[in-house]
Amino acid sequence: MLIYAGTKSDFMIDTENDRLETKLYENIKLKMNRTTGLSELNAWRNSLKEMYITLNDSDIPKDAGVAIEYNIPQTSKRVDFLISGYGWNGKGNVVIVELKQWEKLASIDGQDAIVETYTGGANRRVVHPCYQAWSYAALIRDYNEYVQNNEIGLHPCAYLHNYPRSENDPLDKEQYQDIMEETPAFTYGQRESLRTFIKKQIVTGDKEDTLLKIEHGKIKPSKQLQDALVNMLKGNQEFVMLDEQKVVYESILDYSCQCQKDGKKRTIIVEGGPGTGKTVVAINLLAELTNRMQFVQYVSKNAAPRTVYQFKLKGHMRKNSVDNLFKGSGSYTEAPRNSVGTLLADEAHRLNEKSGMFQNMGENQIKEIIHAAACSVFFIDESQRVTLSDIGSVAEIEKWAALEKSEVIKMQLVSQFRCNGSDGYLAWLDQALEIRDTANYDLDGIDYDIRICDTPAEMESIVVEKNRARNRARILAGYCWNWPKATRNNTNYHDIEIGDYSISWNLDGGDAFAISEESIHEAGCIHTSQGLEFDYVGVIIGDDMRFENGKVITDYTKRARTDNSLKGIKTLAKKDKEKADQVADEIIKNTYRTLMTRGMKGCYVYCTDTALAEYLKKLLKQK
Repeated sequence: MLIYAGTKSDFMIDTENDRLETKLYENIKLKMNRTTGLSELNAWRNSLKEMYITLNDSDIPKDAGVAIEYNIPQTSKRVDFLISGYGWNGKGNVVIVELKQWEKLASIDGQDAIVETYTGGANRRVVHPCYQAWSYAALIRDYNEYVQNNEIGLHPCAYLHNYPRSENDPLDKEQYQDIMEETPAFTYGQRESLRTFIKKQIVTGDKEDTLLKIEHGKIKPSKQLQDALVNMLKGNQEFVMLDEQKVVYESILDYSCQCQKDGKKRTIIVEGGPGTGKTVVAINLLAELTNRMQFVQYVSKNAAPRTVYQFKLKGHMRKNSVDNLFKGSGSYTEAPRNSVGTLLADEAHRLNEKSGMFQNMGENQIKEIIHAAACSVFFIDESQRVTLSDIGSVAEIEKWAALEKSEVIKMQLVSQFRCNGSDGYLAWLDQALEIRDTANYDLDGIDYDIRICDTPAEMESIVVEKNRARNRARILAGYCWNWPKATRNNTNYHDIEIGDYSISWNLDGGDAFAISEESIHEAGCIHTSQGLEFDYVGVIIGDDMRFENGKVITDYTKRARTDNSLKGIKTLAKKDKEKADQVADEIIKNTYRTLMTRGMKGCYVYCTDTALAEYLKKLLKQK
């Protein structure tokens, strides 16, 4: 969707006669059914004036196409400014300009595409403007059939027209250079360089023909995306489906393809506990449906699994368009009905009601996913809801599916393929933590290595040794220790202190916790490990779960101040203490249940409460 489109001449005349902002305002109201705020109008006024001056060059053709606010189909992403025409070879070219009014920014060490700047009333971490422009180009290239078939050249850049560049500027740090080689950044005083960049690509005008054809291009995954997914799965035992996983996969495949044929909306709910292969099925579906030319995306609220699977697809490449296959659960607040072929919502129990940084966007993430997709698939385990804001439940999905007139199909994954194929370990854990009565009082005959350690150092020693083989062991902990913002990149600052033992929370930078070889010396929390699996895990149970008067009790007051999992629990307790205690108890026990089922082969536990340690040892008959 183009909010504004015309020739360069149209753009210049509309700007000179103060008609441009009015047209933008009216078109957004007409095409997107929303009004534009004062801050957005001011941003247009300032940035578009800069583009008016930039295009005021006789060597840039008058009949070149100009578009403003191109809403990329099937996404909520909007490109600021586009210029189209023909290059020296006579083929269509489009220059994509990401406009920024930033005046300063800071680089983030260890993160190749993230910077910090003042935006939205505070300093925030956002993607580097060059990466943003590049990712938009990649998204158009990977999903627009007209661009693919006609070899349209897409040339992204960023224009920070208020930003005074200096020597050794953070904008140009080495970690950003690979993206800037392909997507340059132009800053204050570099207008002539931007003009040169535009003139190199736009030699003759196209009367906006290229832009209009891109706007109406069919959605079709590129060969590059298909090949990347196939290569990741090929020969990788991690993604081989077994038994009922294959059955569920084939059934979903049939339903998804049927949705594309008959136009009927379907919602599939796949229930399964830890280790039953929900993510394995989801990733295989992502690959096969993409290979069948369907627009499909993997969705999760938690960034950790997305980051890991993006890495597995990209290898060690820093930039790759496979990023567009993986989306956060708040990406569909403005998505049109049935605009995506299939959405695969993994860890659906973690979905929220509202989206956005301030939880003020959209209506309900479950409703928005169902609305956006012809076929929506929710992989869910209700016993893994670990925060007050988690709303994902079978009942909630069914409610919104009915309102969206979507047929509901239910499936189950039952067999355990994690924890050495042992359903018995999970049943024992539920009994031990007093989550539910399973009558599994011991682990006799179950091949799973679980030990209660007397010290955290003993636990760490075992995990470090287990990690040597495949880098597939990690230390995890309950969120009972603060994670101060100022020290999140400092490996020498140890957040968790237990007697003379100390360890850092996972660092806020670099490779993902589950992948980085250095993270074996850090502790991950529920947010960095849920949805992932390891061979072995060490788990530190903090003071929020103890053993008192013959019962496993929980205490939400022992949670860290920086933990938002129980945000609002104190307010709830003032209104209804019994309900608050019940909700907190469920969340805390679910958290430790989830942490203690991340290891496929073994789990080594240290409890800060000695009574809890003795209780677990007794259940395990451990001396």
